[in-house]
Amino acid sequence: MLGPVTESPRTLQTSLPEAVGPRLRALRTGAGRSLTSVAREIGISASALSQIEVGTRQPSVKRLIDIVGALGVPVSAALDDAVFTRRPSCSDDAGGAETSQPLPGVQVALPSADAQLGDGVTYRRLTPVALPGLDLFESTYPPGSSSAPDGEMLTHHGHDTGCIVRGRLTFRFPDGAVEVPAGGTISFPAGRPHRVENGTGEVAVAIWATVDLREG
Repeated sequence: MLGPVTESPRTLQTSLPEAVGPRLRALRTGAGRSLTSVAREIGISASALSQIEVGTRQPSVKRLIDIVGALGVPVSAALDDAVFTRRPSCSDDAGGAETSQPLPGVQVALPSADAQLGDGVTYRRLTPVALPGLDLFESTYPPGSSSAPDGEMLTHHGHDTGCIVRGRLTFRFPDGAVEVPAGGTISFPAGRPHRVENGTGEVAVAIWATVDLREG
């Protein structure tokens, strides 16, 4: 799905401690999971997970995906103003104060704050409410940033499709790397280990769709 880009007036940066951390805690407690069990599943200490939840530590993209994966919710659940403890149906009113329904079945969301993670990558959800089986978001990668720490790769459920709308991104897989310029698209199973890197001196922006039909 973001302090790197300041020239756009619609980009309202919000600190992770004030937004994502408490949402992760609410998602965990709503799922009936203990701090220790989730921490053990994703391979970190309970203390480290607690620091993320209270906002004294910012997770990387990889760590955020690990946490929501353990809780069985999409990344958008951690970035929404409203907290989700399950995948909502399209008819759920899940947008909080920023979302309205001007016509029956039509949801509209006003511009909201983006979530910036510990590695500088910023996420912005592109749907007014969470949709079952689909995450649609914009991610902004500052120069030199990546979606996982050096030597690590992401894996999660579903299938990823991305369109590079600005800059150039490199996608690393265990068996090689692919560079995609602005205007290019890429698609791959999200369970395949991968890492997104911006090795250029310019900001890169991508729009992502992650489809997961396990509960669709």
